[in-house]
Amino acid sequence: MATDRSSAGDPARTLALLWGPATEEKPGRRGPRQARSTTEIAAAAIALADAEGVDAVTMRRVAQELGLSPMALYTYVPGKAELLDLMLDTVYAAMPRTAPAGDGWRARAAAVADDNRALYRAHPWAAAVSTSRPPLGPGLMAKYEYELRALAGTGLPDVELDAALTHLLGFVQTCARMAADERAARQDSAMTDGQWWAANADLLARVFDAERYPVAARVGAAAGEAHGGAYSPDHAYAFGLARVLDGLAALIAENGRIAENGPTGH
Repeated sequence: MATDRSSAGDPARTLALLWGPATEEKPGRRGPRQARSTTEIAAAAIALADAEGVDAVTMRRVAQELGLSPMALYTYVPGKAELLDLMLDTVYAAMPRTAPAGDGWRARAAAVADDNRALYRAHPWAAAVSTSRPPLGPGLMAKYEYELRALAGTGLPDVELDAALTHLLGFVQTCARMAADERAARQDSAMTDGQWWAANADLLARVFDAERYPVAARVGAAAGEAHGGAYSPDHAYAFGLARVLDGLAALIAENGRIAENGPTGH
């Protein structure tokens, strides 16, 4: 199964698209002024992806939404790959920033995680896009700067600071993907998770041997009763975020010990 990924287009044309307004009038430019802006194009593509998924975003569909011909759209955006980068950078630039619940790095990191979770809730398609080569536009750079500052006072070396942020954001993205899968299953079956398990309880009882799998039976029953189903996106996020922050706290403490006493601890 193919995965949409950022920075799959021509780097020079992508950077020009993200950093240089397409509608800017330049000295000596001839021809009619373009009727659309990259802001409008990004908004149309994002709305389409929000409503129907990123697979629905094609140059032809976006052109139709804007009242343009497909060939006219290509005068603004080189292609689908560059359009995807424009979409991502646009939603990054528009991210709201919530105030941390406290003054420490842990509260700041939790706020960063919550902001990214809100981004994926508003734009579920963004969680499914691979960003191992991120679109280096102004929205992404502002996001990276802001989020690094949440951990900048911890004393972590720069490489570990980057890795810590990557680890945090990777956790949030994974949770977002799993939450999207849970929503899709609920929509496809027209049932909540609890309703689905209840409807299929008799069938499952025929094949599941609680005596053979006693731990699975006990734990599964407890989790199912607590969550109303096999999986709770909210619980998974809250539980996992606390563990991620605990792990970063241990790393920060170890780094402080090394800085104070040296690598050998003496």
